[in-house]
Amino acid sequence: MVGTMGAGQSPYPVQFAVEYPDRPLNRLTSFFRIFVIIPIAIVLGTVSGGTWEWTGGHSSMAYGGAGAGGLLFLAPLLMILFRRKYPRWWFEWNLELQRFANRVWTYLVLMNDRYPSTDDHQWVQLDYRYPDAAADLNRWLPLVKWLLAIPHYIVLFFLDIAVFFAVVVTWFAILFTGRYPQGIFSFVEGVFRWHNRVLAYAFTLVTDRYPPFRLAP
Repeated sequence: MVGTMGAGQSPYPVQFAVEYPDRPLNRLTSFFRIFVIIPIAIVLGTVSGGTWEWTGGHSSMAYGGAGAGGLLFLAPLLMILFRRKYPRWWFEWNLELQRFANRVWTYLVLMNDRYPSTDDHQWVQLDYRYPDAAADLNRWLPLVKWLLAIPHYIVLFFLDIAVFFAVVVTWFAILFTGRYPQGIFSFVEGVFRWHNRVLAYAFTLVTDRYPPFRLAP
């Protein structure tokens, strides 16, 4: 069943979690969240410098990576293919940008009421290991990973629709109770986790392990 991890399933190498705000959330900033987020969204758009592909309430963050800014995709692909290397600073750029983007998007979907930082990790934990490209990565697989991930894109399309309606329900819940329903929070967190696993596999190219079809770690 999606969202549960059965016996024998090991955690995926991309670790993602969002700290649950077990406290009353700010009703005013939650009410105006779509406007309050504009300044940091502009900063994110400036830093990313890529083309955003919207999938519901969360961007898939699929950038070309050939120009300045954005997640680097094409350049690491070519380095893995021809040199069997993944430059460390490219890896760190992708990881930190992915962390920043997740802070902004989780803020948009009301998972925290603290304003997103450009550098502090805050309530989002995202980690994956720096790969030894020669030992850990198949040099040819990056050419087709984006294609192999198509089943995930289809599932995530429908999950993102569900997230949209879940966030609408949450918006009303916060306005009336000040709390984010924990069940909905876990579901939205799981969808973000799924997005990040697919992104790490197909676009930042840090693992060759195919992402599982589940919301849990």
